[in-house]
Amino acid sequence: MILDVPPKLPDNPTRFMDQLRTLIRSRNMAYKTEQTYCHWIKRFIRFHGMQHPSACSAKEVEQFLSHLAVQRNNSVSTQRTALNALVFLFREFLEQPLDELSFEMARKPRRLPTVFTHDEAKAVINGLEGAPQLVARLMYGSGLRINEALRLRVKDVDFGMQQIIVRSGKGNKDRTTLLPDSLAEPLTLQIDACLVQHKKDLAGGHGEVYMPFSLNQKYPSGGKEPAWQYLFPAAKLSMDPRSGVLRRHHLLDRGVQRAIGLAIREAGVYKQANSHAFRHSFATRLLENGYDIRTIQKLLGHADVRTTEIYTHVVRKGGFGVRSPIDEAF
Repeated sequence: MILDVPPKLPDNPTRFMDQLRTLIRSRNMAYKTEQTYCHWIKRFIRFHGMQHPSACSAKEVEQFLSHLAVQRNNSVSTQRTALNALVFLFREFLEQPLDELSFEMARKPRRLPTVFTHDEAKAVINGLEGAPQLVARLMYGSGLRINEALRLRVKDVDFGMQQIIVRSGKGNKDRTTLLPDSLAEPLTLQIDACLVQHKKDLAGGHGEVYMPFSLNQKYPSGGKEPAWQYLFPAAKLSMDPRSGVLRRHHLLDRGVQRAIGLAIREAGVYKQANSHAFRHSFATRLLENGYDIRTIQKLLGHADVRTTEIYTHVVRKGGFGVRSPIDEAF
């Protein structure tokens, strides 16, 4: 089953959630955003005893948001995500803009990101092999999120410009980031391997990959072109939930995350870390090496530099690089 490809919707949807999803897709919003918004809107509906949202008002929204803060003890960012989903529901879908809201604000503090030291990152990476190792090297070497790495296509690796192009990243935005010198050869070998698999799929009557944003209509044969093949193809073919076509998708994140989690434990890294710690470590190493925060913001794809600035709190020699007086010779 393909988990990150939007399922086909009816041509003339009648169900509430299908109509909502249709509107979201008409705005060219990321599928991850669609999943998130639908999740919180369903939570909102269940919280109010399956009452239709059109019968609700700002009062019901305030009750739900306060519940998240007080009873559920959710973080500020979680509450804000739920708020964004409900604002979209009422303003864009129901065309009933909410008045000024008054609700209990979440106070759960924002946690600092977990960061590997360089030696810890190397130990974890050396404990991996195959595709999970290369994915981890991309996250640490280029600052990619795990799904940004797994969704890379052959054409997204630009050896000539020494850059990697991230398509439809968080916020449905494209960006470029660096292609590390040390990854040029492994990525070349990975491309060769995925194209060998592609030739086998073509010989077996398959070989067509998913094309985003209806590009399959603009380029009818594009899905079978080598450039569009996933850099990290899945081990097996799977059924596309919209078209029913048997295709080879990319690796799913959960398998890679499991491998990284095991490697973290075996490396003896006693931190509350997961695959995303590689991206945090990428940003922190760049700060330590003196790179400008705006450059790091661009490489990470952060919309707001304040998001990037959190890494200034976790650079090595915490406390903004201040030397403690106890470290001075007595």
